[in-house]
Amino acid sequence: MNQIVSAVLAVGGVVLIVLGINAMQSFSSDISRFFTGSPTDKAVWMLIGGILLAGGGLAAFFRTSKG
Repeated sequence: MNQIVSAVLAVGGVVLIVLGINAMQSFSSDISRFFTGSPTDKAVWMLIGGILLAGGGLAAFFRTSKG
């Protein structure tokens, strides 16, 4: 059961990373980057959340598979 939850977390993290990358390439991020030099907060938080979620899911998956 723990492996399934860990795998779902890792896949969810990858989905958030892909959505964050798409959001960084959107028109609103281009406008934000033009005026502020950085993409929108939503895109950045999706990337950060996706990286943390995928990393945590993978770490838990490999930790539970050994024990």
